[in-house]
Amino acid sequence: MSKQDFIRSIDSLFLKLELAYHYQFYKVFGTDEKLKEGKKLWAVSLKNVSSEVILEAVENVISSQSYLPTLTDLIKACKDINKNDGFLSPEEAYLEARKSYQPRKEFNWTHPIIYFAGKKTGWNTLNEKDSNQNFEAFKKNYISMKMQAQAGKKFTIEKILEDEEELKPYDKDLFKKLRKKFKV
Repeated sequence: MSKQDFIRSIDSLFLKLELAYHYQFYKVFGTDEKLKEGKKLWAVSLKNVSSEVILEAVENVISSQSYLPTLTDLIKACKDINKNDGFLSPEEAYLEARKSYQPRKEFNWTHPIIYFAGKKTGWNTLNEKDSNQNFEAFKKNYISMKMQAQAGKKFTIEKILEDEEELKPYDKDLFKKLRKKFKV
């Protein structure tokens, strides 16, 4: 999602709220300064949400609420939409990444983007200690990859295949020579 798309979605969000809740909207965002500050606050709070989800959430809220929604109402609506998209929440994905074990390519992932988000964040970072900073780094990577997946990018984890040469039988003659040489 580009910065311009995001700005357009915030502008569209406020336009829809203005049209749907005219008098209530002007009571809250009646001056240019209040509108500007309101857009900033909502944009910062919704920065990790895709434009499509924001616009769908505002439509859902408008169709279900008689009163001007709060920022919290819209964030909840966005989360409800994200729960229905087939992906884990960032918190659930973070826990799965922290619980994974080596070889990670063989781990039974709920979705491959969790593996790739963990890999990009760094397995050592995730394994060190549970911290808000680690979670935020993982969340940023996870949401970015989730949006790519929703846009159609395929994420596949190539499983580790055992090399056929590694499965060759040992050279018995070499073992006999070594036993003889070292008297084993």
